[in-house]
Amino acid sequence: MLQLTKPLAFIDLETTGVNLGTDRIIEIAIVKVLTDGNRSVKRKLINPGISIPKASSDVHGITDEMVKDAPFFKQVAQELKQFLDGCDLAGYNSNRFDIPLLVEEFLRAEVEFEMKGRKMLDVQQIFYKMEPRTLSAAYQFYCQKSLENAHSAEVDATATLEILSSQVERYPALGNTVDSILKSVGEEQIIDFARRFVWENGVEVFNFGKFKGKPVAEVLRSEPQYYDWMMKGDFPQHTKNKLTEIFTRTMLKKNG
Repeated sequence: MLQLTKPLAFIDLETTGVNLGTDRIIEIAIVKVLTDGNRSVKRKLINPGISIPKASSDVHGITDEMVKDAPFFKQVAQELKQFLDGCDLAGYNSNRFDIPLLVEEFLRAEVEFEMKGRKMLDVQQIFYKMEPRTLSAAYQFYCQKSLENAHSAEVDATATLEILSSQVERYPALGNTVDSILKSVGEEQIIDFARRFVWENGVEVFNFGKFKGKPVAEVLRSEPQYYDWMMKGDFPQHTKNKLTEIFTRTMLKKNG
């Protein structure tokens, strides 16, 4: 049992997306564990004031219709602040997402939420620390064998094959074909391998820099010099090839 000297609040958010600067909270749940072990729970739907993208609704099941009569964050900010008063904070991947986004919402609501003196316990960090995500650790976990001569290419490739075979046996839901496995775990839709561009609602958008989140074609139409800058820059050739494909397609449409 956890031994607490102050309450520990476990926070989880559902949001319009994952951009800390532009996305908003649409649901917040806080499970507060008191020093005597008792729990107190607060959950609220929040009207984000912006439309919830379908891709996000597909993940958490919350739609614009469901939050249209919910309060805005500003209306519940003081209540949430009071509930979290005196608490350390915890969550899963919370140090990189939930807590930063919650702090952003308090700032937008002009409600002072003091982080000084609060401990932040990210359970994902414990998971990654205790169950290392290395090939050797995976080999030990799935095959119950130590990986001798790790970082020898043939040894590592063979170990990876053995791990996959063990995973297929351990998790029947994966199936035993490449298609069934990818259907189960999700097939990443890659534009360029450096991930300077990503898909967002079926549109290629920048994933870095001043135009992050902006459609690539839209930027290239309005600022074609950005194409020249990237082509002269220290970007991988694959990224430049994909940029050229998008640029060519965009210019053909523009002049068509």
